[in-house]
Amino acid sequence: MFAPYEDKKASFLDEKKSARVNRQEEIRRDQSATKIQAAVRRFLAVSSLRKQTQGDLQSLIGWAREVSPTSSPDKAKFAPAVTVFKATERFLYFFDEKKDHVVFQTLCRYILASMEVEGDSKIWYVSLALSKEHVLPWIQQMKKLLWQCCCYLKTLRPDNNDQSKLVSLYLNVVVIFTDTTTWKVLKIKGSEALRPGMNQLCANLLGHLTSKDLYVILQALLKRGLERSQPTLKRAALAAIVTISMRPLISTQFSQHLLTAFLVHILSLPGLILHLSTIAEQTLLLFRNNNVLEKSIRLLEQEQNIRIVFNSLEGSYSLCLLANMVQLAYLQLDMLPVIMEPFMGVVIMLLARCQSYVQNKQSSLTHWHPVLGWFSQRLNPTLNEAMPNMVKQLQLLWARNMVKQLFSEVLRFKPMAGTPTTETPDTAPVKKAFKKALQKSSVKLKEMRSSGGRKLDSPEVLSVCHVCVLYQSCLKTLTQLKLDILTGLCLQEDLLSKLWGFIDELGPSGGLKLFLESLNSDTEQSHQLFAVLSLSCDCGSHIVAILDDMEMYEQQKPFKLDELVKISSFLNAFAFRLLWDGIYDGKNRHTSLFHSVHTFLMLLYDRDCRRPFTAAGHWLIKELKPSTLVSELEKGKRRALLLLHMMPHVIPHKDRVILFRRFVTDEKKALGIIENECASPKPTLVTVHRSRMVEDGFQQLALLPPQALKGIIRVKFVNDLGLDEAGIDQDGVFKEFLEEIIKRVFDPSLNLFKMTSGEERLYPSPTSYIQEDHLTLFEFVGKMLGKAVYEGIVVEVPFASFFLSQVLSHHHSALYSSIDELPSLDPELYKSLTFIKHYVEEDVRDLELTFSYAEDVMGKVVTHELMPGGRAISVTDDNKIAYVHRVAHFRMHTQIREQTAAFIRGFRSIISPDWLMMFAAPELQKLISGDNTEIDLEDLKKYTQYYGGFHPAHRVVIWLWDILAKDFTNDERKAFLKFVTSCSKPPLLGFAHLEPPFCIRCVEVADDQDTGDTVGSVLRGFFTIRKRDPVNRLPTSSTCFNLLKLPNYQKKSTLKEKLRYAISMNTGFELS
Repeated sequence: MFAPYEDKKASFLDEKKSARVNRQEEIRRDQSATKIQAAVRRFLAVSSLRKQTQGDLQSLIGWAREVSPTSSPDKAKFAPAVTVFKATERFLYFFDEKKDHVVFQTLCRYILASMEVEGDSKIWYVSLALSKEHVLPWIQQMKKLLWQCCCYLKTLRPDNNDQSKLVSLYLNVVVIFTDTTTWKVLKIKGSEALRPGMNQLCANLLGHLTSKDLYVILQALLKRGLERSQPTLKRAALAAIVTISMRPLISTQFSQHLLTAFLVHILSLPGLILHLSTIAEQTLLLFRNNNVLEKSIRLLEQEQNIRIVFNSLEGSYSLCLLANMVQLAYLQLDMLPVIMEPFMGVVIMLLARCQSYVQNKQSSLTHWHPVLGWFSQRLNPTLNEAMPNMVKQLQLLWARNMVKQLFSEVLRFKPMAGTPTTETPDTAPVKKAFKKALQKSSVKLKEMRSSGGRKLDSPEVLSVCHVCVLYQSCLKTLTQLKLDILTGLCLQEDLLSKLWGFIDELGPSGGLKLFLESLNSDTEQSHQLFAVLSLSCDCGSHIVAILDDMEMYEQQKPFKLDELVKISSFLNAFAFRLLWDGIYDGKNRHTSLFHSVHTFLMLLYDRDCRRPFTAAGHWLIKELKPSTLVSELEKGKRRALLLLHMMPHVIPHKDRVILFRRFVTDEKKALGIIENECASPKPTLVTVHRSRMVEDGFQQLALLPPQALKGIIRVKFVNDLGLDEAGIDQDGVFKEFLEEIIKRVFDPSLNLFKMTSGEERLYPSPTSYIQEDHLTLFEFVGKMLGKAVYEGIVVEVPFASFFLSQVLSHHHSALYSSIDELPSLDPELYKSLTFIKHYVEEDVRDLELTFSYAEDVMGKVVTHELMPGGRAISVTDDNKIAYVHRVAHFRMHTQIREQTAAFIRGFRSIISPDWLMMFAAPELQKLISGDNTEIDLEDLKKYTQYYGGFHPAHRVVIWLWDILAKDFTNDERKAFLKFVTSCSKPPLLGFAHLEPPFCIRCVEVADDQDTGDTVGSVLRGFFTIRKRDPVNRLPTSSTCFNLLKLPNYQKKSTLKEKLRYAISMNTGFELS
C-alpha cells in the first residue's frame, strides 16, 4: 500500500539533488569567470603598466642603444640620475630576462655612458650612493643589475661576434661598479673622505656577487673562451674577467674560502696565465703585486686545503692548475727562492693527484690523454684542443732558467776539500783522453771509492733531494712529455756532471755505500736519495744515447771520460747488489730504480764495447765466483738467472762461453742427438756436388726442421766426374762442407752480402733481391752460421758491428741510436752527418738538403723519402737532428730490414735468443770467428795429437814448434793456424776445445798417392829412417780434420822455408 509513496519520495529527492548540483556548478562557473576576468584585467593592467614603465625608461635612455663604448655622448641627452634610478626601479619590478634583454642592454650602455660625463654629478649614476635618501635602495638595485649582468654572462659565447660585444658590455658594468678607481664623483675636491665608505660599498656588492656563485659564472665564461687552440676572448674581456675575479680576494685580504674558490674555478682553467702573458700582460701585475702565487702556495701546502681543491677538480683540471702555477712561478723567478720548498711540495702533490688517474695500459675504462697517457677519466673534447697551450706552460718547469733556479745548490757545487778531481781539456787528443781514462779505471778499489762527507740533513742536500723528487714525479706522471723533460734537464750546462759529483760525496762514507745501506730502509730519506740517483741515471741515459763520438770522446761533454769510468763502476756495483742480494724482483718498490740504473749502465757498457774507455776487467765483479753462479743456475735460483739475463758482463767472457757450450750440450742431451754407448741418433745424410755446393746444400737442408739441423749431418761429396769421393764423414767432412758453404755465401760477388767501406766487414746487401728467392736464402745462411756456432766450429766471417747489434736485438731498445753505429757501415757518411749536426756557422738551409736519400742502384740514381713527403721537406736547424738519425736508420735498418729479419730468423732457429743475450756485439763476433788474441803455442802444443811416427820429441816436431815460436811473426802464426784449421783465430776456450783436435802427421808421398799410415811408414817416421829427402815437397793440410801433413825434412831450414811458402800460398784444403 506504500509503494506509490516511496516512488514519489525518491523522485523528489533526485530532483532536489540535481537542482543543488546545478546551483553549485553555476556558482563555480561564476567564480571561475570572476577569476579569469581578474587575471585578464591584472594581465592587461600589468602589461599596460609594464609597457608604460618600459616606455618611460626608453624615453630616458633609448638613445643609448647605439652608443659606442669609445664615443662621448652629448651631456644634454642625459636625464638626472635620480630620474633614471626611479624608472629603472619600476622596470626591474616587471623585468623578464628573456623578453627585456634588449632594454637591459640599453640600460647598461646608458649607465656606463653616464659615468663618463664630465662636470655634472647629477648625471653620474653612482652619485645616488652619496644620497642618504637613495643609498640603500640604490645598493639593492645595483645588486640586481650586477647579478643580472652575471646571469647573462653565464650563457653568452665569446666566439660569436655579437655576443662577444655583450660580454664586454656586461663585464664593463661589473668592473665599473665594483671598484671606485674610475668614479668621477670621488675626484671632486674634498670627496676623498668618502672613499673608504665607497670602497666598503663596493665590497658589499662584491660580497653579494660571490655569495651567488660569481666564480662559477666567470669559470663558465672562461671555459667557453679558453678551452680551444686559440682563445676567443678579446684582450679587454679577458683582463676584465681576471680583474673581477681578483677583487673579492683583495677586498677580503685573500680569505681562505675565496682563495680556494679562485684556485678551483679560475686558476684551474687551461692556459689562463699563458693567454694573459700574450694578450693581457698588464693584468699579470695584479698577480705579482698581490703575491697571488705565494698566497696560493701557502694555502695549498696545508693538506686539508689541498684535499678540498682536489675534491673539487677533475684530474685534467688539476693538471691545468699545475700548469698555470708553474708559469706564474716562471714569471716570478726572482721571488721563487722565498717559497722554493713549499712550491716544490705543492707541485709534487698536484702531480700525485694527476698520477692517481693514470693507468698503465689501455682498457675499456681508460681514455687517451695527450700528456698523461692512458687516463681513467674521459677528456672533454674542447679541453683537448687546449692541451698544446697547457704543454707550453708545463715545459717551463724544465726550461733552462727554471732548472737553473731549482738546481742552484747543485750548480754551485764544488768538490769538498780532499776530493780528487781530474781536469781534461776539451781540446785534448782522443788518445790522450783514452790513456787517462784507462789509467783512472785501473787504480785500486780504495782509490776508486767515493769520497763522502756531505751530511744528509744539511739544507743543500735536502733541497737537491726535493728537486729530484719533483722531476722524478714529472717523469712518472707526464709520461708523454718524458723525452722533453729529460732534454730540458740535460741542456743545463754542467748539471749532470755536478749532480754525479754531488752523489759521490753524499754520506760519511761516500755515495755507493750510502745507497747500498739505504736499500734495506723504507724511509722518506731513502726515497729522496733514490730519486736523486734515478733522475741522474735517467738523464744520463738520455744524453749518452744521443751523443756522437766527437761529443763523447773528443769534446767529452757533459762527462769527462774519467767521470764515466767512475760512474760506470758505481752503477755496476750497485746494480749487481740489487740483483745478487735479491732486492730487485721486478715487482717491489725498487723496480723503477733498478730500471733507471740498469738502462744507464748498459748504455755505458755498449758504448765501451764499441769504443773502449775503460780498462780490461773493469766490468767484472771480483766477488762473484763462476762456480757459484753455475751451481745456482743448475738449481734454477732466481738471482742467478736474473744476473745472467740482465748483467752477463759481470761474468768473465770465458766463463760465459763455457756456459754457452754447456747450454748447447744440455740441449743436445734433451734432444737425444749426442752419440754415446747407449744411443746412436740417426744422422741426416746429404750428398753435394763440389761445383754446386751452395745449391745442393740449400735444396737439402733449407727445409729441414731446426731439431734435425741441430743433430748429426753426414756429407757425401760428388766430384766433378760425378763419382762419390772416398772417405767416411766423421764430422770432418761436414766441417769442410760447412766452412766452404759459408765461405761462398758470404762472398760479396754473390751479392747476398756486401763489404763496408771502412773496415771491410760484412752486412746484408740492399740489392740482394736480384737473387731469386733471396730471403729464403738469407734464412738458410742464418741457419748454417747458427749450426757452426752450435757445433763450436769457428769460421772467419767478419761482420759489421751494427749488423751484429741487430742480430742481438739491441736496435729494439728505446734508447738505441742508429748514428752511434753508422761508422761501422760508412765512416764517410758518418762524418758528413756529424758535420750537419754540428753545423752552426750559418743556417743549415744553405746546404739545400731535404728529407730524402739518393743512391746509385746498379747505375741508376734512386731517391728514397725518409718520411712521407720527404722530398719537399727542407732540413733546417730545428729538424737537422731528426734528419741525421733518419738517414742513419735508413742506411742501417730500412734498406736491409727484410734481409736482416730472414737471417736472424734462421740464426735464432738454431741459437736460442736467451743464449745470445749473454754477449755483446764484439763478443758475438768472437763466438763466431774465434778470439782475436795472440796464439798460445804452448796451449796448442799441449793438445796436439801426432800420427805417422811423429811424437813430441821428434826432431821435425821440435823444429816446427821452434820455428813457430822464434822465427814466425804473429801474422805468420795466424796464417799457419788458418792453413791447418781454415781460421786464423784460436778457439775462445783454447785449443782444448778445437774440434777435431789439432793433428800433425808424418807423410812420405804426395796427397794423391797417400793411402794412410802403415806399419813401415810409422816406424820410418818414428825412428827418422831416411827413405829420401823430401826437399821438393810442401807441407799440406786437411782443414776439415785440422790436420797438418808434414814431410820428414832433414833440415830445419828446409822445414822453415817450405812451411813459410806453403802458408803464404795457402796450399792445402785437400780431403784425406
